[in-house]
Formats: sequence, C-alpha cells, structure tokens
Amino acid sequence: MTITLHPSTLPAVLAPVITPFNEDGSPDAKRLLKQCQWLEKNGAGQAIFGTNSEANSMSAIQKMSTLSALVEGGLDPAHLMPGTGATSIDATVSMTRHALKYKCAGVIMLPPFYYKDVSDDGLFAYFSEVIQKIGDPSLQIYIYNIPPVTKINLSLSLLERLVKSYPSTVVGIKDSSGNWSYTESVIKLLAPSGFRVYAGNENFLLRTLRAGGVGCISATVNVNPKAIVHLADHWREADADQRQIDLDQIRAIFDQYQMIAGMKTAVAHYGNNPEWLRVRPPLMQLSGDQQAKLISELEKINFSMPGL
Repeated sequence: MTITLHPSTLPAVLAPVITPFNEDGSPDAKRLLKQCQWLEKNGAGQAIFGTNSEANSMSAIQKMSTLSALVEGGLDPAHLMPGTGATSIDATVSMTRHALKYKCAGVIMLPPFYYKDVSDDGLFAYFSEVIQKIGDPSLQIYIYNIPPVTKINLSLSLLERLVKSYPSTVVGIKDSSGNWSYTESVIKLLAPSGFRVYAGNENFLLRTLRAGGVGCISATVNVNPKAIVHLADHWREADADQRQIDLDQIRAIFDQYQMIAGMKTAVAHYGNNPEWLRVRPPLMQLSGDQQAKLISELEKINFSMPGL
C-alpha cells in the first residue's frame, strides 16, 4: 500500500495538556496558554483536549472557544493536535472544522465510545461520515485508540481500511492500548507507507522509535517534557536505554496516583500556583497526605520543572 501524506509539522513528543479550571468550572485559557508555551519551550507539541485534559468534562463550545484563545494568544498551530472526537458526529464535525479554521497541524479523534460491541463497519461509517461532511483536503486525523477507557478495540483491518479509503486524511494513530504487540503490529503494517504511530505512554517511547514509529503523546510530558523530548531527539545514541529507564522511574511515581490529579499537584507545587489543583467532577483532587507523599517522592529523585 502506497499513500501520500502532507509533511507533518508536529514534533515527535506531544503533551495531552492538562487543563486549568476557574472556580466556576470553566477552562482558564490564559493559564492554559502559559502552560502550552512552557511545553513549547521544552520542545513538546500540544495535544490539547485529550484524556488528560479532562476533555470529556468540557462542552464542545468550551473547547472551541479555548482553542481560539490559545491560537489568538500566539500559540503555534503547527504544533497543535486538538482532540475533536465525540459520540456525536455533528459535535465532532464542528470541533474539527474549528481546528481547521485555525490551521492546526492535525486533530486526534476518539472513536464514538458510548455504544459497545460495535462492528468495524459501524466504526468505519462514523469516521467516513465525519471526513465526508468536513470535505477539507487539509484535514489530518490521528485516530485515538484507548480501549481501557472506550472499551472499543480498533482492529488492524479497520485501520488499514480507513487509510486505504482516506490516504491523505487518516494519517496516524495515538495508541494508548498499553499493548506493545498491538502497537508494533500497527507500525509494521502501516508505518512503511507513511502512517505516523505515536505511543500513548513514554514507557514505550524507545521501542516505538526503534520499530519505526514517530514518538509519543503521553501524560507525563506535561511534567517532564525536556527529558522525554531529549530521548526522542537522541534515541540512536548509546545512553538511550538509560534515559528510558530514567523516564520510567518518574512515570512510575505518577502511576501510583490518579494521573490527572497527580500531575496537577506537581504543576501547582513547582509553579507555586494552587489554582492548578482544580479538577472537574467526577475526578477529585489528591488528598493533602497524597499530595505531600507525591512531592516527597519527586524530591527524593531531585525532580524539577525549571522555567514553570
């Protein structure tokens, strides 16, 4: 299979950027812009409105107005990959069109996740209708595979069918399955034709790059961007395996806690801004004891977030 893709301006490493919220629960676009600018300075792109952004706790209108504020505030859309997938085709189309209006380099799109045990034909029909309704040749979709959350498995045959049918539109995947054999299978099947495979966890970053993938879109890029970007930039060097071990150590600390609340605890602490602690229900902040334990564990390994 040969496909022709537009060259991508997206980097090898992106953060599914955590979202700061105001007291009334609305997204705080000004603070989010500062966070995105810090990530940008550390070499990481911004996959805003992903799982770790609490995207599905926000309305489509909130996400679109926040994207407007970010780009109009000076953020480079060439490094932006907004999440636009929703259970409603109309909502997905509206958010995706909005991202295209601002010339975002790509969008990351969840499958419709409410109904379970749906067929490949049904999933294909969803993505196909979205693509056809948008009808824009500049559209670059990265499929978001996260079966631990969606309970929907995206088969290799479905991905191959989408790429064959829309070769210049369905250009990549973020695989958060946690199943390396699946990630590797997608790389072997589709990467030779230009399909861009991102691991959904930096634990798999080095393996992904060595297998022919392009990088990772991972939660803890929010707090450890520079080191993760460095490995992606220098993965062929002799110390790459040790650098992967170092990344895994930091990830293991955060994995002990609810990930979003844990990352917000770190940003609140190292950025000296308790406003960052807010999460949207049904998520809850870490308890005071958990916050203290997390920061203590990070300080033991001399963790820092310089420039935050």
